[in-house]
Amino acid sequence: MEISADVGTIVQGLAPHIAQQGSQYAPGVSAETVGAQNLFLGVVTLPPGVRTRAHTHERHETAMYFLTGDTVELYTGVDLAHFEVMRPGDYLYIPANVLPMMHTSSLFGSQSDTIMSGVVYFWTSGSWYLALIIFFASIMVPMLKMIALVLLLVTTQRRSRWQLQQRTKLYRVVEFVGRWSMLDIYVVAVIVALVQLQALASITPGPGAIAFGAVVVLTMFAAMAFDPRLMWDSLEEERG
Repeated sequence: MEISADVGTIVQGLAPHIAQQGSQYAPGVSAETVGAQNLFLGVVTLPPGVRTRAHTHERHETAMYFLTGDTVELYTGVDLAHFEVMRPGDYLYIPANVLPMMHTSSLFGSQSDTIMSGVVYFWTSGSWYLALIIFFASIMVPMLKMIALVLLLVTTQRRSRWQLQQRTKLYRVVEFVGRWSMLDIYVVAVIVALVQLQALASITPGPGAIAFGAVVVLTMFAAMAFDPRLMWDSLEEERG
């Protein structure tokens, strides 16, 4: 696209993408598309329950028109202390260098998220390293730990002499990992406490958090109750 300061420029509709602040927008007139210095015009979409990250527009003012939806909660100003509610048909003006954060709500209530949806969100928003850490620590490690415990229990129950040394090392790994199994629960508890103090959002752990905590505790007890010496009984019986 050729851009000139002396003539008008037509911008074709661009594909929407997830911005760094968490909203989905399709830029029309912006610094990236036409080199605009003080103006942005595009389509911003906030699904119900989505909250944008606090951010500033350093070099330009912001004007918005609310097309459709239920309501948008708007927090601006120092420490995001100023609160207003936008509705369809409202216009919004934000001066440059003012900190805004928006949260959408709907008649259907708040949005529910799972560990996997958090992984998908971080991955699509560009924070792939956080997505990998959460996926590995909260999904892969618990699953592998349960598979290892089942393997140890079944082979021991069957008096199997298969790979005794490797199975003993596997038990030591499971026992070591169990010391860090409560880390995810601690993180959820800290996030809930911090967000409640901010008075900007409300996070309530769902049934999935209780189930996840129960799995963590039960696998810890299972690893502690397992006696690795039982794996070697079959070898002693053969020699005896």
